Amino acid sequence: MSRGPDAETLFRRALEASADAAGCPVTPTDSDWTRWASATFTGARHLLTLTAPPSPALDAWVAGLPEAELRLRGHLVADLVVEHVRRAEGVVTVSLEVLTVEEGR
Repeated sequence: MSRGPDAETLFRRALEASADAAGCPVTPTDSDWTRWASATFTGARHLLTLTAPPSPALDAWVAGLPEAELRLRGHLVADLVVEHVRRAEGVVTVSLEVLTVEEGR
């Protein structure tokens, strides 16, 4: 029996839906994640790179990401940091570091 998508897939889908709703579709170009645990929480650390055409909507969306409410079934986004925003040749590349934690069962 399948447990459903993993935290990385859920996060990527939520991020893409958020960008679409903001009018600035993004394309994930690279992602990696590792399991993470503390004494009280379990979750994952994510590294994700996105690309998109430059636009004011993208700039506003990226600026708001650290405070955005991204809904993931069974997980919470505990921390989201925009590490880099690079602009070159008509493409914006955004690098994110994210911590998700599993919700209590």
